[in-house]
Amino acid sequence: MQFRHLGRSGLMVSEISYGNWITHGSQVEEEQATACVHAALELGITTFDTADVYAGTRAESVLGRALAGQRREGLEIFTKVYWPTGPGVNDRGLSRKHISESINASLRRLQTDYVDLYQAHRYDYSTPLEETMEAFADVVRSGKALYIGVSEWRASEIRAAYDLARELKIQLVSNQPQYNMLWRVIEAEVVPTSEELGIGQIVWSPIAQGVLTGKYLPGQPAPAGSRATDEKSGANVIQRLLTDEVLGPVQRLKPIADEAGLTMAQLAVAWVLQNQNVSSAIVGATRPEQLQDNVKAAGVKLDAGVLKAIDEILDPVVERDPAKNVSPATRP
Repeated sequence: MQFRHLGRSGLMVSEISYGNWITHGSQVEEEQATACVHAALELGITTFDTADVYAGTRAESVLGRALAGQRREGLEIFTKVYWPTGPGVNDRGLSRKHISESINASLRRLQTDYVDLYQAHRYDYSTPLEETMEAFADVVRSGKALYIGVSEWRASEIRAAYDLARELKIQLVSNQPQYNMLWRVIEAEVVPTSEELGIGQIVWSPIAQGVLTGKYLPGQPAPAGSRATDEKSGANVIQRLLTDEVLGPVQRLKPIADEAGLTMAQLAVAWVLQNQNVSSAIVGATRPEQLQDNVKAAGVKLDAGVLKAIDEILDPVVERDPAKNVSPATRP
């Protein structure tokens, strides 16, 4: 495993991090989830990402139990706040009330005194940014989180939050966006702004929900048991990619992966890590073997010819529009 700084902070994170968005507490049983976490640890992954909303708060609890007994100082545990975690009007968003209550609940579920990174899961247009950042500052000063991050924020929003964080003397160090060969909306604005401010990307969906593994074939139904066939595992998220227009070019990546001595999944994860503003790529798993495959992308260097060939193949189907990087206009 290789390690990188999280932005310009002193915190080191594993290049491959383990996330449990649609697996723990929903798609796989707890015994299997625990086996995946333990496999991640054995493979050198030290960075674990979750959120209070995942599986209706169950994902945090599963991860907390799976990590129980591990040396806390050897782990980087990340979680998030924003999406609804209860029926009340204040059980969502980035108000002082919800942030204060949510961090305490997350720490109980994760069985830890603090998280290394506490992230705003989306931008909350219903709460003044000053209120949100002051609440995050209180979380940091109380020792419940060491660093602050955001997820899927626009460049202008990141800059405004960064300026407030500096005034409050806390460290805003990261953004967690979707980023992969097919979805590059952060490249035009978010990445340049983040590089300027010393903010690192912790990217999710580096293999595009499995599409970049090549297992989905043009003109054929999705394989049985795959994410595209399971509503509990985010089938709705992947549907927009399951067209022949996308799947055809993806299949043309296989010779490139073969020539590089990589599986297609490894090629996809390695591709996002070529971007030096990326601190870590989040991978999930329903089986330990998937992690054993993905972690081999750590430390891989793709030469300019490989990167150019990938661009030439995928260019017609790549999404680059920064306007696609949006948070809900109102709280969910």
